[in-house]
Amino acid sequence: MFVSRLSKRFSPNPERVILQFLNPGSEQRIKNVIERVQSLSESEVSHLFEKITHDFSFRHLNFKHKLIENYNRIEKYLSQSKNYSKERKLLLGAYFSKEYSIEAASLFNPSIVPHPDQSNLKPGMVRFIMSLRATGEGHISSIEFRSGVVDENCEIFFDETSRYCELPTKNDEQIILKHDLSKRIKPKSSEEKVFLEKLHESFSSKQIIELLQNELVKPSNENINNFIKQIMEFVDANYEIQFSESTSVSERVIFPNSLKESVGMEDARFVKFLEDDGSYTYYSTYTAYNGRTFGTQLIETKDFLNFKIRTLHGSAVQDKGMAIFPRKINGKYVITSRQGGENLQIMFSDDLYNWDEYKLLKIPNEHWEFIQIGNCGSPIETNYGWLLITHAVGSFRRYTISAILLDLNDPSKVIGSLTSPLIEPLENEREGYVPNVVYSCGSMIHQDELIIPYAMSDSYCGFAKVSLSGLLAKLLEIKK
Repeated sequence: MFVSRLSKRFSPNPERVILQFLNPGSEQRIKNVIERVQSLSESEVSHLFEKITHDFSFRHLNFKHKLIENYNRIEKYLSQSKNYSKERKLLLGAYFSKEYSIEAASLFNPSIVPHPDQSNLKPGMVRFIMSLRATGEGHISSIEFRSGVVDENCEIFFDETSRYCELPTKNDEQIILKHDLSKRIKPKSSEEKVFLEKLHESFSSKQIIELLQNELVKPSNENINNFIKQIMEFVDANYEIQFSESTSVSERVIFPNSLKESVGMEDARFVKFLEDDGSYTYYSTYTAYNGRTFGTQLIETKDFLNFKIRTLHGSAVQDKGMAIFPRKINGKYVITSRQGGENLQIMFSDDLYNWDEYKLLKIPNEHWEFIQIGNCGSPIETNYGWLLITHAVGSFRRYTISAILLDLNDPSKVIGSLTSPLIEPLENEREGYVPNVVYSCGSMIHQDELIIPYAMSDSYCGFAKVSLSGLLAKLLEIKK
């Protein structure tokens, strides 16, 4: 129905690797490795590092700089660091380095938004940025990006994907206000209130972590220690990162930085959000997973170079798949989400970071959605209503993509709903890491086309274009 699939696909490329620090385990093991490298002669050091450079340097930008960074992390265990040649330091850095293939398992669950830079384009063209979930060894998920242009005829052209991957720099000097901290971590006892009041009005994330670590070693009661750990977890999960301006969009990788997301940053749903002052901010919810529990986090950026990662709070932040509306409605932020695992809900809040109430938007009605329903990214504003692309799960855990239409002024009202899927997994799409799945985390309108990037069986990505006028006509024809 009004759908055309594009031939272009994004498949996982195991050659896309990041360079990470290798921790062999205990402090003693670190010292053992250091001693072995110390025992080498300068000629042996030179020979070994020459081979390492030949085998690995072409796979990474700023190769030597990254090795020195890893060397700096173990320098405190050295006894004679001042006497080391630069080549020996680089060799030590290499022994405490590893490659991680971010796409080794899959590349999937994309979202798409207009690029913040729309300069130097012909009339009728739009530049876009697409986010992707990359999964590698240990099923750790990170966030990647691609870019391209949709022309005046709605043909899609992609920028070349770099073979390099770059991690951002984490800002340990970001300023945290006590006022903001007290809003998110509310003290429950008089002791906790007193402890919070003793903190400075503002502090860097590095300062507060060092202070709290020192407090933990002091004799104290269990309640205060648990409160301190809550603050530390909050500071750890709320951070800022920055990419170099020299990196291309496809080289930027947001890899888990906090314990809360240590096993994955899953299913980012980016949206271009209109602020009250007329400016735009790109927001994205994502699922932070630590191997045992999950929570919803928020990404904020203006330029896809500088990112803030924030935690969402409140009794309604309980399930996955939250998607933000692209502007406030009647003065409130709005999110569509799933609660209880199967129904689609809608939530309103005065505070972007706190969500306590929700109401039912849609339950599974059709046979192809009997298991559960959810969104496929943020709603898109049209003249006829908010177009919400949805996903549904039916028999054999078969995922499909569909659509509903919400009232513009009161999006808690469903004014149209398809009675059949918009996109179903074809025979050449159903095989993969998780079979029989099509899924998207965000679409974009250009002229009269709805562009839907979508994942196939949690393995790779394709694209579909849908006639917007045809889809809206069908939704308004089948009112529910």
